[in-house]
Amino acid sequence: MDLYFRTGFENNEGRENDPLLQRPRMIKHLVLWKLKETAEGKTRGENALELKAALENLKGRVMEIHALEVGINFNPADTASDVSLYSEFQTRDDLEKYQKHPEHLKVVELVKKVTQERRVSDYET
Repeated sequence: MDLYFRTGFENNEGRENDPLLQRPRMIKHLVLWKLKETAEGKTRGENALELKAALENLKGRVMEIHALEVGINFNPADTASDVSLYSEFQTRDDLEKYQKHPEHLKVVELVKKVTQERRVSDYET
């Protein structure tokens, strides 16, 4: 089998079925939150940790999640978000099922209480 480094610029015409060129499409779901200074009797940092734990807890409870990563920001810039979510799904339908899942909706309630701003981006790769 002829293996070589693939840069993405070579001519792959007629090789649509080449297994080396096939990769599953994934749905990426990114969310960035800016938290309130205080909410629910807790500081921004305490709520960031609680939100991180709640989101990470979804991994074993919502089967549609293919991958999930939550980060707490360390950048002090005013424009920075406090908590970031990166997640992957096999299909758009899986993302929709995740968004409607009762366990996810519980986290949404926490988010509504502790955040002042939310940004989201969904895309396919």
